Amino acid sequence: MTHRVRQFAASAVAVLAAAVLVSSGGSLWARSEPSPPAPPGEPLSSAAAGPAYCNVEHNVGNIVMSVSNDGSFGNGWSLGGETDCVTHEQVKSCEYPKGSFTTYLWGADLWVGAIVGRDTLVSTAGMGGHEYHPDTTGITRRSNIDPAKEKEYLGAISEQDYIAVYYDTCLRCRGVGTDYLDGRSHRPLGIEVTQRSFAWSYSYAQDFVLMDFGIKNIRDDRLRQVYMGFYVDADIHSLGDNSGQGYEDDLSGFKKTLPALYLEPPCPPDSDEVNLAWTIDNNGDLIGSPYGPVPHAAAMRVVRTPADTLVVSYNWWIRNTDPALDFGPQARRTYRDLQTGGLGQPHGDRNKYHYLRNGEVDYDQPRVATISELDSIWLPPPQDRVARWATGLDVRYLISFGPFDIDPGQTLPISLAYVCGRDFHTDPGNFANLPNNPDSWYDGVNFDSLGANSTWAEWVYDNPGVDTDSDGYAGEFTICNLGDDSSYYCDTGIDTSADPDTLTVICSWQYELADTVWRKGDDVPDFRGATPPPSPASYSTTDANGNLVCGLRVEQQVGKIRVLWNGVLSETTRDVFSRELDFEGYRVWIARDDRPSSYTVLTSYDLEDYNRWEWSEAYGEFILRESPFTLQELRCLYGDSCGDTTWHPNSYPRTHPLRVPGNPEQIYYFEPQDYNRSVLANDPINATTDIRKVYPGAPKPPVPIPDSIRAMFPNGADSLYLTSDGFIKFYEYEYVIDHLLPTIPYWINVTAFDYGSPKSGLASLETSTTLLSLDCYALPSASEIEAKSLKVFVYPNPYRVDEDYRGRGFEDHDRSGFDDERVRRIHFANLPARCTIRIFTLDGDLVRQLFHDVDPADPMSTHDTWDLITRNFQQAHSGLYYWTVEEESGNTQIGKLVLIL
Repeated sequence: MTHRVRQFAASAVAVLAAAVLVSSGGSLWARSEPSPPAPPGEPLSSAAAGPAYCNVEHNVGNIVMSVSNDGSFGNGWSLGGETDCVTHEQVKSCEYPKGSFTTYLWGADLWVGAIVGRDTLVSTAGMGGHEYHPDTTGITRRSNIDPAKEKEYLGAISEQDYIAVYYDTCLRCRGVGTDYLDGRSHRPLGIEVTQRSFAWSYSYAQDFVLMDFGIKNIRDDRLRQVYMGFYVDADIHSLGDNSGQGYEDDLSGFKKTLPALYLEPPCPPDSDEVNLAWTIDNNGDLIGSPYGPVPHAAAMRVVRTPADTLVVSYNWWIRNTDPALDFGPQARRTYRDLQTGGLGQPHGDRNKYHYLRNGEVDYDQPRVATISELDSIWLPPPQDRVARWATGLDVRYLISFGPFDIDPGQTLPISLAYVCGRDFHTDPGNFANLPNNPDSWYDGVNFDSLGANSTWAEWVYDNPGVDTDSDGYAGEFTICNLGDDSSYYCDTGIDTSADPDTLTVICSWQYELADTVWRKGDDVPDFRGATPPPSPASYSTTDANGNLVCGLRVEQQVGKIRVLWNGVLSETTRDVFSRELDFEGYRVWIARDDRPSSYTVLTSYDLEDYNRWEWSEAYGEFILRESPFTLQELRCLYGDSCGDTTWHPNSYPRTHPLRVPGNPEQIYYFEPQDYNRSVLANDPINATTDIRKVYPGAPKPPVPIPDSIRAMFPNGADSLYLTSDGFIKFYEYEYVIDHLLPTIPYWINVTAFDYGSPKSGLASLETSTTLLSLDCYALPSASEIEAKSLKVFVYPNPYRVDEDYRGRGFEDHDRSGFDDERVRRIHFANLPARCTIRIFTLDGDLVRQLFHDVDPADPMSTHDTWDLITRNFQQAHSGLYYWTVEEESGNTQIGKLVLIL
């Protein structure tokens, strides 16, 4: 395995001397705020400006997790608080699965330790003090969803990238602590950390967040014997449990290897090295919990380190202020007196560094009761408490690796993944095996999902079988014998370079039929995975006035919503993994709130194609090896000719397979890929879907790029191909949703899906139903309101508390769980896009003022709500009220409103 390090200009030495190791009256730091070196072309941050602490949320996948620019993950230690500094919404620490109201991470933070001169120094982000701080730049967001958002799109790796830079050089920043052992303030290593985190919504990648770090030495001397690690306190429990005890029953352990589940017979069984540190709730709360189950697992996995030969350590402990209860495994050969009276939590730089470098891989917590007084490797735990420790407590762990040196200006990479896996616990009775029968307990839990997701995390980081740097090496693979037999073949020769000449014999198995299964990549990061076709909502173009128009739009009427979308990107974009044009079709979805589980598919359209299942003697079953075939391709292969309209794959199902004439060993059966709803509603007699093309007679353009079409037809002939909004007519679709209630919101989305990749075992991939969805009401559109001069109206009016709007589904559509008083809503409809709404008492007192300012292209531009909370943050009382809606022009509409509470 080859790893490359990147050298930076030696000017970091001068910057360090001026900005990091500033001395004033004997102090290492003369200012209260950090002043790290600026990136090239950027000004230094002002000493008067404070660090731009920021916390953001990864939420496009099935794992919802917050990251900060202070070296911490989750909300536990974040200096950025619990509000997303990009969206200003409250962030979750780590919810899994999305929408489950459970948490699988309280806090994690980066540890870096090294020998600096004669000092042993460690910088951390939470335990013992906040020692990483950003400058004034906050966090940068990028996304590869919408190419039209150029600033956000350029350089994006995933659907949701967050990039942060922070330093350990501030001595008087917020939360900097004092070393427990030496009684001194924080001493910096002199490092700059560039942190990138990535998240995806795709089925194979939605259960992990990839984290990539560049650790740069901004000192003027070498950092020696550097170790890096992550400290994790998972605290797995339901968020409904406010007792403070939900995190007191966790278990942790470590997996060096896991079975390679993708190697199915007749491939030889094998395992992959994963170095996975995991945490679970002890019994998953499968029974007896009033808050619901937490049966899944969370883990930290190392996917890249700066060298091959690093020592990996895993240490866990139970932290307690009572030294007798502060416990963690200690190997006899590496025992250390922590000077706390306990055996677990390390305090002070020297103790933390010991844990980073001790080379221990602790026995799993469920096995603590098996460590006897006579154990030759481990110090025995106090026997009167092993049963309690082995059955779950507030456990935390440190996974670390090293050593290596970092020269001045040098940056070393690390890549990790926080991975979750489903259904670790499935048997409610399995917990009874602890503490005395851990082997039986392990037989009753399931690492498959966690292992599969951790494998995909590595594969997304470094694509297997892809020679990224074109040096001829594409990674590791396994040869699977698919034939009936094989022979052992030896080749002999004379090695004349040896003295004396030596006879050489090289032997290998020769297979009649073999398959190559790629297991690892070429050790060059890709940070890329298989993707579904881009969703229509991710495409946008500009109209004649230069306005940005989204590829997914809705046109509203009373009780009806017309959904329009443009599929040019969906149908012409190659998969980045397979390089195939794998577009299969569209699905139209509707929901009453934006949770994934709430969405229902209304209709679909997909191309007519068929999977060819091939009989394999080696597997003893039919297997799928290739991408789907079109009907025309199959007729050319197996019909009398390509024009043989009598031959059809539906004639050869599994119960009546095709035996190819002249090749009886070739046995196939065929089945449709998806539903083959390929006849659009423009053909009303033969239609198999309600989706229509908006311009059924529009020709397919010579290129799928509007600007190129305009350049090709400078005299205006582009109108043959383009709409007035700048969309390509050939790819314009529509679907009308009828019989809708006009008074409740609907979430609408159109997803694009592909046919998967049989070669890599991927099922069909589909874009997220929740990502870029539109929420709207089946009420008049902005253009209709303007054209017909429709007046603003309010509903429900009167508002009656005894009507049970919430119970009938008209309120609390997002299932937020608030009290009834906090989900009440008065709706204002037919609003101008920009206006001010005011509610008054009969005496003319202002009760509430709402500023409505929404892009006219947004379907919610004509609608707003009042939560019945006054400007004094109190619940409004029963009575008669006046409301006014004032436009920017000064035009004002007035109405009455009755509340019966």
